[in-house]
Formats: sequence, C-alpha cells, structure tokens
Amino acid sequence: MRACGPRRVRKKKEKHSSVVRTAEQPGQALNIDLCFVPEDHILAEKLPAVSGSSGHLVVERMDVPGEAPDWPGLVFGQEDLPYEEAMRQYAEATRDRLVRRKDVKTDERAGAQDWRDKLLARAERYRVRQQRAEEDLTWAKAKTEWQKTRQIFQALSWEEHRVQKAAYAKAEIDWQQCHQQRKETWRQRQAEDLDWHKRNKERKDNPFPERTWIAILVVIDNCSRQCFGLPIFRSGSHVTSEEVVTALRSLLPEELAFVISDQGIHFLAKPFTQLAQEADFIHVPIYRHRPETNGIAERFVLTFKNWLRSKSWHDVGGLQALVSEFRPEYNDRPHQGLSIPGLSPNEFSKRIWL
Repeated sequence: MRACGPRRVRKKKEKHSSVVRTAEQPGQALNIDLCFVPEDHILAEKLPAVSGSSGHLVVERMDVPGEAPDWPGLVFGQEDLPYEEAMRQYAEATRDRLVRRKDVKTDERAGAQDWRDKLLARAERYRVRQQRAEEDLTWAKAKTEWQKTRQIFQALSWEEHRVQKAAYAKAEIDWQQCHQQRKETWRQRQAEDLDWHKRNKERKDNPFPERTWIAILVVIDNCSRQCFGLPIFRSGSHVTSEEVVTALRSLLPEELAFVISDQGIHFLAKPFTQLAQEADFIHVPIYRHRPETNGIAERFVLTFKNWLRSKSWHDVGGLQALVSEFRPEYNDRPHQGLSIPGLSPNEFSKRIWL
C-alpha cells in the first residue's frame, strides 16, 4: 500500500490588475489615432465604429432604420397572452429546428449561403484565370513555332523554296486561323472581365448607402489630456502616411519624448519612422487587439463621436467648423480622468507647471 504524502492545498488563482501610468509632464508623450466619420451626417444618427489600421476601412454594421427586432422568444413578453398559448406559438415558430439542417432553407442560412456563393464565384474566377494562363502558354508556343518556320523558309534557296512551298502555305493558313482564334478569345475575355467586375461590385440586399469617409487625426497629450489638434483629411480611407506626418509635424511639442499609437500602416510606414528620427522621439506601437493600451486616444474618439451625433453636416467644410468648435470646448471642460478630477485639460496643464 502506497503511503499518502501531505495534501497539497491549491491556492486561489490571483487576479493581476493592470498598472496605469501616464506622463509626468505635459508634452512628454502623445497618444495619436485616426478616426473616420462620414462626409455627411443627419441629426441624432449613430456614428459607426470604423477601423482603418489595415489600410482599408472596416465599418461597424448598423441596424436597418425602422426595422424592429424579431425573434420567437418575444412572444413571452406579451403579458396578456396565456402561458399555454405563448408556448404553442413559440413551438410553432421554432418547429423548423426539428427538421434536419440539410433540409431547412431559412433566412437564417441566407447569409451563409451568400458567403458560399461568393466563395464559389471566387473559386470559379481562379479556375478561369488558370485556364487562361494555360491558353496563353499554348499561344506563346504556337507563335514561337510559326516564327521559326517562317525564318527557316526565308533562309532557303530558290529551289528549296519551290519544294517546301506547299508545306509552308499550309503552315501559314494554320497560323492565320490560330491568330484569328486568338483575337476572338481576347474579345471574349474582355467581355467576361467587364461582367465579372460589374457583378463583383454589386452587393446583394445592402440597405446601407455608399458613403464617403473623412479621416481625422487625433492628437492627445498623455499627461493633461489636452487635444493638440484634429487635422482633417479629405482623402479619407486613402489617407497616406505622408499626409499624416505632414499634419503631425506642426503639432509636436518641443519636449516630446514618446508617441503612442496602434500598429496601423500609417504609423508603421517609412515616413513616420523618419519623422521619429528627425523629431527625436520614441514611437511606442501598442500590442495588437489591445486598444486599451492607447485608451486615452480611444476614449477621446468615443467622446468626439458622441458629441458629433447631435450635430449635422453635409460637406467637409461643415465638419471642419464643428471640429474647430469641439476642440476648445473639450479642452476647457472638466475631465474626470486626470489626477486632479474636476479640472479641465487646459487648467490642469497650467497648474502642473506651477
């Protein structure tokens, strides 16, 4: 019989709390981020969350205006409906769950079916491109062979010309037919490409209109939470690192030591690296999928968009006017995130130097 040793007591798993540190002096560190807003906006319309760090915009899917949510369980919210009747209605509404999934064709599976259709369409497009590559290779070989045949025939003597004339004429006819077929194939390809691009741009059952997006660079002081600037870029989703660097260059304080940002392509490109070297600051890119590390800029974007929600604008000029109104208002209102709650970023910045 094996002797039992002392019982091991399992310790309770400790929770690690994050340590929050901010800059000690204004201008020592900046938090920057790019936010995107539509070029036009109507009153009280929610501004969707938009990410552009990958180089293309990923827009939050919004609910269809005027469309009420609907699911079977809502029937239990009708207080005047007896329980038995509510259960009958719920059972009827969910009867399709008793049928084998492969035999069910419901709206629930429409999205997945649409995704599969798109995937199959892309696979078909890939197959067509592979087939075209093989056709191009066959055409190139035929063209090379014809050029060799013509060069050999032209180099023959007069007597050899008469002997090989019939064979050369047949080879020439075959080449002309091949060349004509190539032209027809090319015209067919152009028509197929036009049709493909047209279908590729169409979006099935898309209730959301296409929008033009405007990019705004957020520049926040890590210590005082002051907003140093909100440059606007009409290029929107196509904003370049050069544009970001040009706008940021005029906003950098002399005592700057650190710039905190996400790992967006605008902040990892060569122009931004050169700016860090010229301005002598250290670029601190946060970990991916950890936006809280750049929480000062992220929280500012949320505050900014909530403020814009109650405004309306119809062009870049209108948005620029609102941005110019918001920045001084933000810097002069009390901020609870400061080490001295209740002070505005401007007032906190003045006091800390004292």
